[in-house]
Amino acid sequence: MKDIHYKSAIFIFLFSYFSINSTQFYAETEKKDILKVGYGWIDFSSMLIDISKVNVIYVGESHDNRSHHEVQLDMIRSLHEKGHSLAIGLEMFTNRDQVFLDRWVAGKIDEKDFIEAFYRNWGIGWGIYKNIFYYAKNKKIPLIGLNVPGEVTKKVAENGFQSLKKMERAKLPPGVACDIDPVYMELLQKIFEIKKHSNRTFRNFCEAQVLWDQSMAWYLNQYILKNPDKKIIVLSGNIHAWKYGIPRQLKRFNNLT
Repeated sequence: MKDIHYKSAIFIFLFSYFSINSTQFYAETEKKDILKVGYGWIDFSSMLIDISKVNVIYVGESHDNRSHHEVQLDMIRSLHEKGHSLAIGLEMFTNRDQVFLDRWVAGKIDEKDFIEAFYRNWGIGWGIYKNIFYYAKNKKIPLIGLNVPGEVTKKVAENGFQSLKKMERAKLPPGVACDIDPVYMELLQKIFEIKKHSNRTFRNFCEAQVLWDQSMAWYLNQYILKNPDKKIIVLSGNIHAWKYGIPRQLKRFNNLT
C-alpha cells in the first residue's frame, strides 16, 4: 500500500501563458494544450488516460485565475464520469474546519454559511471556486481540508517554528525545519528576495513554507491511510504542487508509516 502515497503520482501545472520547467504535465489553459515533459504535445483526452492510472494527482494553480479552476473542474468531472472514486484535497481550507466541508458535501449547511466558512479560510475567490464545490456536493465527492491556520504560518515566518506553543504544535507534523532539496531552496531564496520583510529571516521564511508543505502532506497522508482506494486530486498553488513541495513531504511521511 505504500506505493500509492508517492510513486503513483502526477504533477500538473496550470498556466494562462506557457512556461516550461521540469514536471510531468503543463497545461496551457486558454487552448487546453498539454505538454507531457519528455514526450511532447498531447490533448486533454490523452492526459486523462495517464492520470487515470495514478492515485494522487497534484494540480497546481494560480489562485485568482478562473480558467485554471475551469480546467480543474474538467479533470474532476471527467474522472468522476469514468467511474473513479474521487476525493479532492484543498489548500483553500484548514484541517481544523474539516467539519464545514463534510457538512457541505452531506447537504447539511446552506450556501450562506458555507461561503462564510470559505472566506474565513481563504479570503478570496468564491465565485471562481464555486463550481468545483457545487460539483463535489452534487456528486458526493469528499473534500479534504489540508491547510494550517494563517496565523500559525505567519507566526513561524516571523519567529520560527520553535516560537509556537505546545497547543499550537499539537496537530502539526513534528520536526519542521528548513531541510529541503537544493533546487527548492534556490527557488525559495528567490521568492524571499522578492517578498522580503525587514523583520524576517530567510530561515524563518523557509520554515513557514516547509510547515505549509509538510502540514498539507501530513493531513493528506492521514486521509490516504484511511481511504487507500480513493483517487485524490490535490488543488493547491503551483509551488506547493511542485514535486519538491507537498509530494516530497508526502513521500517522507510515507517512509515513516
